[in-house]
Amino acid sequence: MVKYLAAFFLILIGTQFLEAQSSSRETSRIRNNHYAVRFAYQNGYVFPTNQFLAGNNVESTPINDFETFSLQFGNQTSGKYDWETLYNYPYWGGGIQLMNFHDPEELGTPVSLFGFFNAPFLRGRKLSLDYNIELGLTFNWKPFNPLNNANNISIGAGRTVHIALGSSLNYRLGSNLDAALGLQLSHFSNGALKKPNYGINTVSPVISLKYRLDSDSLRFDPAALSPFIPRWEWNLFVFGGAKNVIFKDLNIDIIEKYEGVQFPVVGVFAGLNLQISHKTKFGLGFTLDYDGSHNAQVAIEEGDLEIADSPFLDKLQLSLSAGYELVIDRISIVLQPSFYLYRKQIRDRTPNFYQRIGVKYYFKDRYYAGIHLRAFNLHISDFIEWHVGYRFFR
Repeated sequence: MVKYLAAFFLILIGTQFLEAQSSSRETSRIRNNHYAVRFAYQNGYVFPTNQFLAGNNVESTPINDFETFSLQFGNQTSGKYDWETLYNYPYWGGGIQLMNFHDPEELGTPVSLFGFFNAPFLRGRKLSLDYNIELGLTFNWKPFNPLNNANNISIGAGRTVHIALGSSLNYRLGSNLDAALGLQLSHFSNGALKKPNYGINTVSPVISLKYRLDSDSLRFDPAALSPFIPRWEWNLFVFGGAKNVIFKDLNIDIIEKYEGVQFPVVGVFAGLNLQISHKTKFGLGFTLDYDGSHNAQVAIEEGDLEIADSPFLDKLQLSLSAGYELVIDRISIVLQPSFYLYRKQIRDRTPNFYQRIGVKYYFKDRYYAGIHLRAFNLHISDFIEWHVGYRFFR
């Protein structure tokens, strides 16, 4: 599953890049691409969101600090396309990040590959206030193992999703060199594909240097944007995913016990969006889903774990979602605070309030595909939704 997630992000970034190359032939505002490299360093705080991070580990001390080094390569836009002007000439591309949580024995030495989007809230002649979004994958964790790494309930698999949001103050030191100082929030989780998976959440200051590789002077060339007319759109998508459940009370082999059971999750979403600007959509919709793990029962048959049958209706859930979309050309970043309206009452179920965060790509004007991370308590992953959808306009 994780390799498909990696492929999705690489295709998403690559498609945008190729589309930009193709579109440049059709525009009268032709400029050379302004490629740049950026080096960034973080040293910050790890939130103690579970017992392992709070001190229940080999060293019996909190894991509360970390540092990272990252190298990024991207395109500093200059106004070739409408969306570049809309976002005040962003810098976007991909990067690699090396992380140190000062506990390699239990957490390993993780490495992230990610795509990023960096754009100004405000831009002056030399100074800008920017925001930064990163989405990717992190490898080389040392995950939970019931025999030799049983304390690490934060990371259940060797690979996780990497999500980061930040803001920074950027200053142009010279014609090709920028320096920035900012603050970033990051989240690492495998989307509950393998439990235990309480995740890791961090906050840190970030310092960075960006060097533009070409010798041409950077000149912004704003596009002449057509007036935006607000419009309504109906939005329909279907999704699928899986949840890993561990039944701790079973008397079976410990390795098999902590492999857990994978249950399918499938559903459909229907909603209505209002796009109020080139960049912003708000919406409301309903989700009906089937969660195979909800009220799941298992039994031991001749030493093997068997899933017991349970009523279909026990696993149906209905929820209401409010939505926000940040539109970046063919890509949308999606946030959906949601609330369960109906589901069977069981012991130890997840909270009624949950959150979706994700990304989708319109490969045609009306058709899209994407991925959501469904979470609760604002930091604990429930599962990953892969979805395909269709929109039509009122």
